[in-house]
Amino acid sequence: MSIHVKKRRLMAPDITMRKGGEPIVALTSYHAHTAAIADNHCDFLLVGDSLGMVMHGYETTVPVPLELMIMHGQAVVRGSKKALVVVDMPFATYEESPSVAFRNAARVMKETDCGAVKLEGGRRMAETIRYLVDRGIPVMAHIGLTPQSVNVLGGFKTQGRTVDQWAAIEEDARVVAEAGAFAVVLEALTAPLAERITQAIPIPTIGIGASAGCDGQILVMEDMLGLSPDVPKFVKKFGAIGAAIDRAIASYADEVRARRFPAPEHTYALQSSEQRASITPVRATKKPKTPST
Repeated sequence: MSIHVKKRRLMAPDITMRKGGEPIVALTSYHAHTAAIADNHCDFLLVGDSLGMVMHGYETTVPVPLELMIMHGQAVVRGSKKALVVVDMPFATYEESPSVAFRNAARVMKETDCGAVKLEGGRRMAETIRYLVDRGIPVMAHIGLTPQSVNVLGGFKTQGRTVDQWAAIEEDARVVAEAGAFAVVLEALTAPLAERITQAIPIPTIGIGASAGCDGQILVMEDMLGLSPDVPKFVKKFGAIGAAIDRAIASYADEVRARRFPAPEHTYALQSSEQRASITPVRATKKPKTPST
């Protein structure tokens, strides 16, 4: 007799079915406690390789190793319950060949228990996307500004600024959809181009610096919470957590230096008054005088 396991989470096909419907809500997440909070509101959580810059101080996402993605992916899966968890494949773990990509993506899926992986690149990654999907690994594509290609692009530059650039980007979107991607991230695209792509392809588009006309939106959580000091133009700060943390730490430091913390209510006492009464108070001892020379 087969046993049917109750479905816990959204899966890649659930996201695909949202095409043209209620907008898809997503955020990056890198640790269990933020995953638990975002899980209440998001359809999917992306363990983005942006964690290298946000959490580990790298200047770009290029140096991020696979092991780091797996560690953070495990934490986000443990912290969430219902959202699909997608893990970024970091630079140099999937570009060499479809078979190398499968080996590394399978490791990510097995070791994190995530529901999908994300790859950067359009037409050049079509064969790899098809290879992974055919072997049971759901793939989210990512076109437009692809941060892992920052050294080729010459920086984090908006794509599709001129109409003559549109055809290549539209072709990227069409090809990754045909290859089997269940959704595609559109990063830093001009709004008219993002809307045009959204209308043209059968899979959901997830905008980040693209257009409200996309099928969904994603932001880096630390950016929208006000934790990141410098953010792109497309980020709206929905909170001021960085300033709140600064105030809290300053208050803590002041109370420690003034010996107001810990107060009696933050310390532990003996269980009985008799035991407390039996303790001889510790008296300060005078410092020995330094012998004169």
